[in-house]
Amino acid sequence: MTFDTIIRHANLADDRMGVDIAISKGRIVAVEPGITAEAGEVIDAGGRLVSAPFIDIHFHMDATLSLGTPRLNRSGTLLEGIQLWGELKPLLTKEAVIERALRYCDLAVSQGLLAVRSHVDVCDERLTGVEALLEVKDLVRDYLDLQLVAFPQDGYFRSATAARNLERSLDMGVDVVGGIPHFERTMEDGRRSVTALCEIAAERGLLVDLHCDETDDPMSRHIETLAYETQRLGLQGRVAGSHLTSMHSMDNYYVSKLLPLIVEAQIHCVPNPLANIVLQGRHDTYPKRRGMMRVPELMALGVNVAYGQDSCMDPWYSFGNADMLDVAHMAVHTGHMTSPAAVKASFRAVTENAARTFGLDGYGIAPGCHADLVLLEARDTAEAVRMRANRLMVLRRGKIIAQTPPRTAKLSLAGRPDTLEPWRYAPVEASAS
Repeated sequence: MTFDTIIRHANLADDRMGVDIAISKGRIVAVEPGITAEAGEVIDAGGRLVSAPFIDIHFHMDATLSLGTPRLNRSGTLLEGIQLWGELKPLLTKEAVIERALRYCDLAVSQGLLAVRSHVDVCDERLTGVEALLEVKDLVRDYLDLQLVAFPQDGYFRSATAARNLERSLDMGVDVVGGIPHFERTMEDGRRSVTALCEIAAERGLLVDLHCDETDDPMSRHIETLAYETQRLGLQGRVAGSHLTSMHSMDNYYVSKLLPLIVEAQIHCVPNPLANIVLQGRHDTYPKRRGMMRVPELMALGVNVAYGQDSCMDPWYSFGNADMLDVAHMAVHTGHMTSPAAVKASFRAVTENAARTFGLDGYGIAPGCHADLVLLEARDTAEAVRMRANRLMVLRRGKIIAQTPPRTAKLSLAGRPDTLEPWRYAPVEASAS
């Protein structure tokens, strides 16, 4: 038997080592040591990690790469970011949004990021962002899966046009129902918006992903309502609660009630470590809150936690580079998730957990899965997170679509090596405890 491609001597995220991956017609057909067949192309992983692609389950592609237009966020707060976005929206053109989004997708592919769930603001009566990103979705479909969320940035009830435009966006082909209950004028309006949005999703058979309790206010508890409506409407497994930063400020007794409700409703929880720790706690002196949901506790209860990048060089976050390992790296620090098991869990949060939230078909490294793969300059997932490892090679449906040279430093040190490869610098016998 002859395959299109065989990747040899690969380490996998599930800790298997020295495995071969055979690919034919864009799909994986065998994953096992020592495949003896021939192939049109052979890639030697050389004991490095081969992973399924990275997934960003929470992003704002309509705003990406717009940093500095029309001005910078001087306070660094979430609310000024929303205000700044409101100033930018009238200036948007479809062509500019498409151009920025396509540039970002180029960057994403180079980082092995091949699936993105992007929220798109529907409060602009022109629906410029919606039209633009629907076009981008079609343009990039051969190399990146783009899933769109109808997001009423200015509030489903607070904005006079949001309710009508959200329905218009869904009719145009947007995939997921979004919302922002904590930005409504009152807590009651926020509660009503959760109910209304979940009912729309149930009626249309769609997924739900709400910006929920993105605040330092411990009394912002719309996640409780989201869990209730998910149960009432039979949406279990189809609903994501994004941000949930108020959970960082809630008292432990209330959280002991809340977490089981999230478990019962099978809600996917989506923290955004980079943006959350920058935007939250801005009104604190000391101690300063980190603004992260309780990731280790949720994971311990079996909740599907998937990390998002949220923003990249836009009104809310001036950094970012489409690197989901950077997101995982920040998460292990903010969540005190430094045990080997916790670091592996954070790698899963930007790969398989996110794929589950996305509802992505054919994802993984197993016979029958799409041959969408990333060869990393690292031996295992913990090392990949630690190093924010180079993506040496990115494959889509078995075809190489991006390559990055290995990272090698030249040294001029008496009695020391001439060259250095950082990925090789790790304890030879690292503890598995």
